[in-house]
Amino acid sequence: MTTLLTLLLLVGYGIGAWRFWQGFHRTSFSQGKLQLTLLWPVFLIGSKSYRQNFSKALKGS
Repeated sequence: MTTLLTLLLLVGYGIGAWRFWQGFHRTSFSQGKLQLTLLWPVFLIGSKSYRQNFSKALKGS
């Protein structure tokens, strides 16, 4: 069960990172693409501005 949960979390992390990476050009960020992509769960929890930009990257709005 723990292995399955770990696998699901890793897949979710990867999907979130991939979608943010692909939509980065829609955000107001101009630098730090790699860092912002790799640490997306931390920034998503801790920053309202990042949440808004993350949403723009994923949704395209």
